Amino acid sequence: MDDTNKNNPEFARGLQDIVASITRIGYIDGQAGKLVYRGYDINQLAEHSTYEETVFLLLYGKLPDQAELSAFNEKLISYRHVMDEVINKLTQLPCPCHPMSMLRTGISHMECIDDVCLIPADIQSKQEAGVKLIAQIPVLTAAISRILDNKAPVPPDSSLSHAANFLYMLKGERADPLEEKAMDVSLIIHADHGMNASTFASLVVAATLSDIHSAITAGIAALKGPLHGGANEEVMKMLLNFHSVEEAEYYVKDLVAKNKRIVGFGHRVYNTYDPRAVMLEQYAKDISLITNNKELYEIAHTIEKKGVEGLGHKGVFPNVDFYSGLIYYSMGIDTKMFTPIFAVSRIAGWVARIIEYLEDNSIFRPRAVYVGPRDLKYVPVEERA
Repeated sequence: MDDTNKNNPEFARGLQDIVASITRIGYIDGQAGKLVYRGYDINQLAEHSTYEETVFLLLYGKLPDQAELSAFNEKLISYRHVMDEVINKLTQLPCPCHPMSMLRTGISHMECIDDVCLIPADIQSKQEAGVKLIAQIPVLTAAISRILDNKAPVPPDSSLSHAANFLYMLKGERADPLEEKAMDVSLIIHADHGMNASTFASLVVAATLSDIHSAITAGIAALKGPLHGGANEEVMKMLLNFHSVEEAEYYVKDLVAKNKRIVGFGHRVYNTYDPRAVMLEQYAKDISLITNNKELYEIAHTIEKKGVEGLGHKGVFPNVDFYSGLIYYSMGIDTKMFTPIFAVSRIAGWVARIIEYLEDNSIFRPRAVYVGPRDLKYVPVEERA
């Protein structure tokens, strides 16, 4: 079909609101401020579930019974290993190197030496490769963090949960139970979020029937972009600029008066409070108290309060990035690792949606509207003015 204006194609820049697939995995109600995984409200899962159980739900469409959950946990633990060859390659990358680039490179290298690196024809094999990556990516991410800090990677501890083990590998010591719960909740609420840029990127690659590693690296590459991942880094930079609550309050009032954006406010989908931000606020408060970051929380809370007073009537509220960075920072995690942590969580949604899409696969082939010149006559180079 000719991509021309005379065909009157529907055009939406960035494919805004264009439906590209159907799904049973996740649902966002932007007006009501609700996020649902497989029919379960995110608030229920954050309060009662674990990341491991949530991953099972996303992948297999139901909450597991005790035997299924135990078996799945054991499988994840058995896959918590990244070959020394991969880690050694990362130490040889030129510095400085963005940790998301290191993560993407590490997964690409894992594909080349993994026993599931060949492109399997059956969906079950692809899913199993995806489960393995879900288990491996925290190990790889923690190793990258320590490499960048000139520290030796910490081997995984099979006695710890997914979240607790990740914090242990990052910090080299067992986390406080509150920190473990906060990380677990953060992983749960970031695991899936509709047809976002990184999810779409991974689906585009997977739909060509490429391997799961390639699809995940596409998701990581998209998440690296500051318009997608990394917003919580910008929030932390803002928070650390203030020396008092009064200074932050004046700053927000000035931004509102000038109709300027507040970092960590607003969302492409939500016209009310991002439900994830509501949950993380309490964890940010509690963790700041036990890590001597109370003043930083007070600054953030003041910005939230004054920002909502000035912008709430426009449907602009804090999003998930407003408090997630503060939680990680209070745990002692460097801001450069905030986006890789996003990937540690979101890989569950990537894999689940890839497998779901492949069950009724169709390669993506959107159109572009041509608006350039037509009917130009070729002129030999020696005759061109």
